[in-house]
Order: sequence, then C-alpha cells, then structure tokens
Amino acid sequence: MRRTVFTEEHEDFRSMIRAFIESEVVPVYDKWFEDGIAPRDFYYKLGELGIFGIEIPTEYGGAGLDSYKFQAIITEECARAGVSFGGSSVHVGLCLPYLKALATEEQKQRWYPGMLSGETMFAIAMTEPGTGSDLAGIRTTAKPSGDGTHYVLNGSKTFITGGVHADRVIVCARTAPPREDDRRFGITLLVVDTKSAGYQVGRKLDKLGLRVSDTAELNFTDVVVPVEDVLGEVNMGFSYLGQNLPRERLGIAVGAYAQAKAAVRFAAQYTRDRTVFGKPVASFQNTKFELAACQADVDAMEAVVDRAMEAHDLDELTPADAASAKLFCTDVASRVIDRCLQLHGGYGYINEYPIARLYADNRVSRIYGGTSEVMKMIIAKNMGL
Repeated sequence: MRRTVFTEEHEDFRSMIRAFIESEVVPVYDKWFEDGIAPRDFYYKLGELGIFGIEIPTEYGGAGLDSYKFQAIITEECARAGVSFGGSSVHVGLCLPYLKALATEEQKQRWYPGMLSGETMFAIAMTEPGTGSDLAGIRTTAKPSGDGTHYVLNGSKTFITGGVHADRVIVCARTAPPREDDRRFGITLLVVDTKSAGYQVGRKLDKLGLRVSDTAELNFTDVVVPVEDVLGEVNMGFSYLGQNLPRERLGIAVGAYAQAKAAVRFAAQYTRDRTVFGKPVASFQNTKFELAACQADVDAMEAVVDRAMEAHDLDELTPADAASAKLFCTDVASRVIDRCLQLHGGYGYINEYPIARLYADNRVSRIYGGTSEVMKMIIAKNMGL
C-alpha cells in the first residue's frame, strides 16, 4: 500500500539522507562498531547538513519545521542501511522538545546555535542505579546555595545515551523532598555544563546492542549549576518529563518498525543469494511463508506508526496512544527480526551481517523509554482498569 504520511518534500529529504549515509557512514561503520562509538567530529557533519536544525525555529537559524516526520525518516534510513548516527539520536529527538517548551529566550539564544551546529551536543539524564522506571525515586540532589545564585549537584546517573560526547546534559535532580501526598514533587531539570568541576563521565557501558550509540554512567560531586541553567520551573520537573515521554515512545515504536522492515529486506536478499541443495533458499515454501508473514507484520506496524506520527504532528498523541504504539511495535518487531535471523542460518549469528546487529539492537526497545510492562499499565489505566 502507498504511504500517505510523507510528502514530496519528505521524500526529497529521504533521498538526501540515504545518499549521505551511503557516502559518509557505510564506508566507516565497521570501524565505529569496533570502537563502540561514533567519532565526535561526525556530529559536525550532521550539523553542516542541517539535521540538527530541522525543528529549531527560523529566528535561531533553523528550518522551523515543527514535525516529527523528518526524524522518522532518519530512523528509517539508518535501519535500512544497518547503521546508526551514534548517540546523537537524543540530541534533537529527546532534548530539543524540552528546550522548545521550557527554555527562556536568554537560554535559547545561548544554546540553540551550538545545538544546531553540533558544537554543543545535548543528552538527558533521568535513570539512576536502582530507580529504573520509577523516576520519582531519584536520589540525585541539587541544593540551592545560600546566596541563591546556584545549585550544588550531587549524585549519579546511568544508561545515559550520548553521555560520552555530551557538552550539556539535562539532569533530573531533587531540589526539594517529596510531599506526603505527591512523591513526584521536588524534581527539577538542570542543564549542566559537562566541563564543570566535579562532573565526571564514568564507564562507557559495554552493551549487548546499540554499540555505536555511546551510553555512559555520570557522576556529580558538588557540581555548581548557575540558576540561569534551570530549565522550566523549580520542583516541576516530573510533569515536564511526562509531557515529553509520548514523543520518546513514538520514536522507539518507529525505530522498531524500521528495524523490522530492514530485517525483512536483509532476509529476502540473503535467501535469494544463498543456495542450498542446488536451489536458492528463497525458492523453498517455508522461506516464502516466513517472509510473507513477516511482511504482513511490517505492514501492520507501518499503519500504527504512521497514524501515531500524524497524531503527534497534530498534537493529539496521548500517553496511552504512544504506549500502545510502542508496546505493539516492539513486540512484533522482536518476532519479525528473530524469524529473519533464522532464515540466515548460522550467518545470522555473525556480527558481520547486519541482521545480527539488528537482533541485538532491537532487544532494548522493550526496556528503555518505559518497559513493556509499564506500557501495559498505562494502557490499562486509560481503559479504566
């Protein structure tokens, strides 16, 4: 079926991204994979290409296109090629919406130029050791100074995507104790300069998948954060996180769909080329049936993500909608990618083949951005259960 969610402008953008990936990423991606990180100077190339400025308003030098669909195209094209843009996915995908909604005019003037060019890479730090999905349970603290000019940040974070290369990190910290009737109260968002004294990047975590996306532990010891770097209102951070989670979960749903679509492409190509008992693997009925079933699943996922993208751009994507899209797409994608790996036989287990990397990369989609179990809780609550 013809997709109607993308316009000619979107498809022109897709062609540009595909050509960029083929020329700038594919030839060096094996080295990135071996190193476990994309080089820092690659982000300057993304800035030069205009990738970081798509949703930044025109008055700050961006394109001012207030749509998620361009980010979705990048996700789809990276999956198609079996590559990634490293930890930069959170830079505008997750962090920019917070700045657009909460930053003051003075903060936008300071941060947007570097964000657009890639000179100032952003990450967001929510998760802590021992808290996981329970964001209200964070223990990182930011205590106000006596003269009211700054906060003193202490604590640690983990699983921070883009944490190795980040220049600024939106840190969720407790600035006040929780209330008896509201344990979510007291969390504040601070935009921390990673060059600050006491700020330390800990381990770059050795992950099962997403190896090129740098994921780090962060530690804060008496880090001074000027009050000018508070994002939004003090003690209201939890509500801001809730407002932006639907977009994050939409992004994960789109990523799962894109990976599954790519897996079918890789498996179809491999089974046409691979010969067994004198015949292409694709000629066997089992292969045809498996790929047909996988394609039907991909078609269903496409319908879900396209509807969700339209809802997002109309500002109608609810938390339950996003949870449903994430739950469905991540569950189905895991099944599709597993079946496509099986069609590769032993070679499907070798990292030289993109299907193996997809298999490992996809697994975390049912964990980060809220586990599948949390998604079910959100959906059930919306059902009145």
